Amino acid sequence: MPAAPRILIVTAAFGEGHNSAARNLGLALDAAGAVTRISDPCMAGAPRLTAAVNSAYRMVTTRFPALWERIYRSTDRCDFSRRRSPLMRAPERALGQAIADFRPQALVSTYPLYPYFMPRIGVKLPIFTVVTDSMEINAAWLRAPSDFWLVTDPATRDAMTARGLDAARVVDSGFPVHPVFSKLAPLDAADACDPFRILYFPTSRVRQLAEHARALLDHARRPLLTIVLGRNVRRLYKAALEIKRAHPGRVRIIGWTHKVPQLLSRHHLVVGKAGGATVHEAIAARCPMLIHHLVPGQEEGNLRLLESIGGGALADTPANLSSRLAALLENDAACWRGMKQALSRHNRSAGAITAATFILNQISNFKSQISNPQR
Repeated sequence: MPAAPRILIVTAAFGEGHNSAARNLGLALDAAGAVTRISDPCMAGAPRLTAAVNSAYRMVTTRFPALWERIYRSTDRCDFSRRRSPLMRAPERALGQAIADFRPQALVSTYPLYPYFMPRIGVKLPIFTVVTDSMEINAAWLRAPSDFWLVTDPATRDAMTARGLDAARVVDSGFPVHPVFSKLAPLDAADACDPFRILYFPTSRVRQLAEHARALLDHARRPLLTIVLGRNVRRLYKAALEIKRAHPGRVRIIGWTHKVPQLLSRHHLVVGKAGGATVHEAIAARCPMLIHHLVPGQEEGNLRLLESIGGGALADTPANLSSRLAALLENDAACWRGMKQALSRHNRSAGAITAATFILNQISNFKSQISNPQR
C-alpha cells in the first residue's frame, strides 16, 4: 500500500475565513485518505503579538471600517517577496519548524503571506494557495509564489487571470465549506415560511444587537429569531436575554456552536456580516442572506458575489434591514423564493471536497512534474 500523502495546512487567526477554510479542508483531506496537520505559524511563532494584532484587527474592522479600508488598500501595493518585516521572522521560523517536524509532501495555505516564506526556508514543496476572498482580490494573493490558487467562484477566477495569473493554475473549487453541507437538505423554495425563521449573527456591539433584533422581530408576520452570539457571548448575553423576554416564544439564544451548517439549512434567512466563511456557508446552505456589516476592501467582493448570484443584499442600517425583510416576504415571499432558486442554481455545497480531490490528484502528478515548476 502506498503511504498516505502528508499535507501541512497553514492558516492565521486574522478573520474566521482562513481558519474555517483550513479546518474544512483538513476534514475533507483526512476523509480522502491523507494525513494532515493544521498549523498557525503566526500564533506558534509570536503568540502574544498575534493575539494583540488579532484583537486590534477585530476592533478596527468592527468600529472603524474606514480606517481598516486604508490599511487594507495600502497592503495591495506591498511586494512581500521583497520585504521581510521583523514581525514576520518568528512566524517564518515557525513555518520552517513545522515543515521540518511534519515532513509534508505539500503545503496548503489559506493565508496569503506564508508562500512568500518558502524560498527563504529553502524547502521545495508543491504549494496550494486557498484564496478565501471573492472577486475583490488583494495583490498579496496574486503575487504569492504558488503552484495553484484555489478560488471561490468563476468570477473570482476570471478576475485573477485578468491580472496576469496563468488560467491553468487558477482553479474554481469553491470556498472550502464544511463537507457536511453536501449531505444536508436545505429548505425548499416552496416552503410555507410559516413561521419564517431568521438566523442572526451579530457583531460585538450591544446597541446594534438591540436595533437589529427590533427591526427583524417587528414584522407583521412575527418571524422567529435565532441569535448566535459566538465569541461575543459574555458581552452580548444580557442584551440578548432582554430581547428574548420582550418577545416570548420567538427568540432563541445560542452561544458557541459547531452546528452552523444545520442551523443555516433549517432557517429561511441569515443576517450577518460579510465575512468569507459566513457568506459562503449561506451560499452552500442555499439560505438567502442580508448583510448588516461590511468591512471595506476584503469583504466587498463577498457582497458582490452574493448579489451577482441573486442570493442576498446589503442591509446595513436597522431601517434597511426592516425594509429588506418586508420586501422578501411580500406577495407570499416571492422575492425570498427567487433567491432560494438562484442559490440552488449556483449549487456550491462541496468546496472542501472538490479542493481536496484536486490537491490529492496534483500531489500524484507532482511526482513526475515538479522537477521544473513555473512559479
